[in-house]
Amino acid sequence: MEIKRWLLIAIVAVFSHTANAVLKIDITEGIEGATPIAVVPFKVDVRTGLKTDIAAIVSSDLARSGMFSPVAETDMIARPTSPVEVDYKTWRIAGVDHLVIGEVKSTGKDQYKVEFRLFNVYRGEQVLGYSFNSSRTHIRTTAHQISDLIFEKLTGLPGAFNSRIAYITSQRTKGKPIEYKLQVADTDGYNPQTLLTSKEPIMSPVWSPDGSKVAYVSFESGLSAIFSHDIRTGSREKIASFKGINSSPAWSPDGKKMAMTLSKDGNPDIYIMTLDNKKLRRMTSHWAIDTEAAWMPDSQSIVFTSSRSGKPQIYSLSLNSGARPKRLTFDGKYNANASVSADGKVITFVHGGNNSYRIATMDLENRSMQILTQGPLDESPDFAPNGTMIMFASVDKGKAVLAAVSTDGRHKHRLALSDGEVREPSWAAKRY
Repeated sequence: MEIKRWLLIAIVAVFSHTANAVLKIDITEGIEGATPIAVVPFKVDVRTGLKTDIAAIVSSDLARSGMFSPVAETDMIARPTSPVEVDYKTWRIAGVDHLVIGEVKSTGKDQYKVEFRLFNVYRGEQVLGYSFNSSRTHIRTTAHQISDLIFEKLTGLPGAFNSRIAYITSQRTKGKPIEYKLQVADTDGYNPQTLLTSKEPIMSPVWSPDGSKVAYVSFESGLSAIFSHDIRTGSREKIASFKGINSSPAWSPDGKKMAMTLSKDGNPDIYIMTLDNKKLRRMTSHWAIDTEAAWMPDSQSIVFTSSRSGKPQIYSLSLNSGARPKRLTFDGKYNANASVSADGKVITFVHGGNNSYRIATMDLENRSMQILTQGPLDESPDFAPNGTMIMFASVDKGKAVLAAVSTDGRHKHRLALSDGEVREPSWAAKRY
């Protein structure tokens, strides 16, 4: 049954209802001891006419990272908008470690200058300050950039708020076929953009390394084919449409090659295509099913799912040594769909057993495994670019949603459409 389920996930995605709507975030489990921070509402020049609350966006970003506990606006003990108005003693008494203030000025029609300052309350000093030129269209992007700068200053890790996610939704109208959509959005679910609408399933979206394209599998012709879609121009290119299965695309770190699963020569195996000339190189040749390749950051090896042991397990394969695949997972009868952290030290994957499928991680140096979620149907994990969070598909009250968990398992949040379902997230390494 597990093999059948695995094949079903690998070949076709089925949903019930969904709409082209903003994903709403619900923090389901916070981290005790998260750093207290106050992001004071920014002072806004009335001439801007700006309604977007930058401070609220920054607070939300920092909260869903799990590392910070922003003070609610209603609990603010003061609302300074300039350094001279900051009373460090008062904020220290309130137990706030860091303070953010900012200002938005009008520089022309729908054009703004956005400034922010970050203060260390206990040291009583400003530790960061930036000024941005922005516009009404890009104001949320500016807010996410501010969040990234604050996150990096306080944690030493790059922020991942100003990136994007891709995902698949569907819509069922009574008496009509299901309508599938490939969409991209900001990491907080805002600014959704539909790249493709189809009456046939769409699956396995994956970002190019520079964030300019999304590759995916489409069944629009009735058969599976791999496409690449340019985010800016909307143009797309058919990458692979061989006889049989064309699935599980994965860009190489330099964007010049793509790993994929093809069955054109018999069983499903891993192939690598050089994209400029479409030359194929077969990487596995086995009676079993080899699929779901993911690249290591050095481009010298991949990890993939194989049933060669009788059940789906994760293997690694050097691309240049001619060595045989090396099995990585041994705990449990089902381990599949791996994603690799940006530093190549950890993989995340689906760990199954007893009809429950959960998200797990493995440290590749010591092979220690940690189960992060409760299931029962968690799948399609993908690391955030900075490696602090993992986004995955889950089910909540019978409804397909996206979810995210911190890599230590302590913080969780959920992203759901108000009136539909959503699956197969992919987190862009960069914002193009």
